[in-house]
Amino acid sequence: MNKKSIKMVALLAFAFQVLCASASFAADVHWKRIAGVITAADNFLTDADEHLNNPVGAIGSGTFPWTVRSGHARVNLSTGAVSFEVHGLVIVGNIFSGTPGPITAVVGTLVCNPGATQTTFDTPDVSISGEGDARFSGTLQNVPAMCPSPLFLVRIASLNLPGVDPDAADGLWIATGAEREINN
Repeated sequence: MNKKSIKMVALLAFAFQVLCASASFAADVHWKRIAGVITAADNFLTDADEHLNNPVGAIGSGTFPWTVRSGHARVNLSTGAVSFEVHGLVIVGNIFSGTPGPITAVVGTLVCNPGATQTTFDTPDVSISGEGDARFSGTLQNVPAMCPSPLFLVRIASLNLPGVDPDAADGLWIATGAEREINN
């Protein structure tokens, strides 16, 4: 092999490694833990614009600061198999402190290519217990084999608060996967 060919092979190998590091292609993606949102979105019950939102791509953060005792998530991009589990997903502060407050259900969301061109894939609604526990195991439909910079979010699916539209906070994220591992 001549020097030019060797350099080309080395360049292609480097480019492939960079591509695999930034994007998941037909991979098993695992988040070792789940972390609650630290900042919260503007209070949807008031007209004030508090500017506290901490968006992930185009998805706003939700309602109050949240904490998680433990949790994890996994998505197989080849099959769409997904599972997540959270324990102690509760609000920090205000009258709901230490509970999930009025949130009665959550969804797990895979986000591919976060930002302006992101795509999202949601689990069905999952009930959350009064202690903040929720779990799901199933399949996401139409997950692409190529999912650049995959993220996993736990988002509000439903709330029960008298006088408030039950869908008022739908889709806001309250927890995210952390310590991501990608196994090709």
